[in-house]
Amino acid sequence: MLENLDKRKIIHVDMDAFYASVEQLDNPKLRGKPVAVGGCEERGVVAAASYEARKFNVRSALSGKIAKERCPHLIFVKPRFERYKEISKQIREIFLEYTDLVEPLSLDEAYLDVTQNRFNNPSASIIAEEIRAKIFLKTGLRASAGISINKFLAKVASDINKPNGQKTIKPTEVLPFLEELPISKFFGVGKVTAQKMYKLGIYKGLDLKQKTEAELTTLFGKSGKHYYNIVRGIQHSQVIPNKLRKSIAAERTFTTDIFSDKEIKEALSEIAKEVEKRMLKNNTKGKTITLKIKYNNFTIQTRSKTTAVYINLKKDFFPIILDLLNQNILQNPVRLLGISFSNLDNKKMNKNGFN
Repeated sequence: MLENLDKRKIIHVDMDAFYASVEQLDNPKLRGKPVAVGGCEERGVVAAASYEARKFNVRSALSGKIAKERCPHLIFVKPRFERYKEISKQIREIFLEYTDLVEPLSLDEAYLDVTQNRFNNPSASIIAEEIRAKIFLKTGLRASAGISINKFLAKVASDINKPNGQKTIKPTEVLPFLEELPISKFFGVGKVTAQKMYKLGIYKGLDLKQKTEAELTTLFGKSGKHYYNIVRGIQHSQVIPNKLRKSIAAERTFTTDIFSDKEIKEALSEIAKEVEKRMLKNNTKGKTITLKIKYNNFTIQTRSKTTAVYINLKKDFFPIILDLLNQNILQNPVRLLGISFSNLDNKKMNKNGFN
């Protein structure tokens, strides 16, 4: 029997290859072809890849150069985030037809709690089917979904029948499912933790379940209790609508490395304009500003400063960026620059949009 059986009905909706699918939708010439959004053959990284590109093991976060080596006929497309946000908003409107309990994770995925829904439909699986059908009818795009008793299981389930499919893990199926689930699929288990578990003989849920809570706490600290609970289907994390952002940022990867003081300051000035634009759009201010520098040897350096008051205008924070830049002499050519705000004044932040 499942301990502390959770009666909630949670859906995780995940758009299929969202950015790349939008590009193929808007440009018929790209349909059926391997497409990578972001990056380029020489520089940058892949933000999203179509399923045609994924057949060649082209994935997000892969460098453009390696992506092109794996798929010589790969087509690179520049991202159009305003377009993605436009469609994302349409998708969120569909979610809200069923429940106010919608927690966006990004432009292309969200959790929905449909335990109680506007149509009083007792079947979360049928609701997921309806939502996916409405998304396709309204946007022309495909979505996958996972349905279960908590957020973790719903998210794992949404990946099982991708693309354009869904999977329901019923309460009676939860424990058998978790026992056979590879440990690398468990929420909170990254590559390093997975390797540590492998050395302990933990390869799937059933192996993890043999460990007591005390043993797991000794081995993994505070995370031990989480692992103990999650393998038993216990997760009470709520679906939180309008989840507040923790940071706002902008960055730029350069086609060719830059090194001169003039080039770097000009680039930072343009990035600062974009950060100001995003801060104003979200109606927020921040206290902690961070400068990110990635060198041509791929090492990354960050420098931060926290101000006494909240700010969001370029005229106020750009002098701070220049001070952070001048803290140390740059030793290598620069590949990427970024500026971010954290420690935000979320009381003022807009809560609109699927983001």
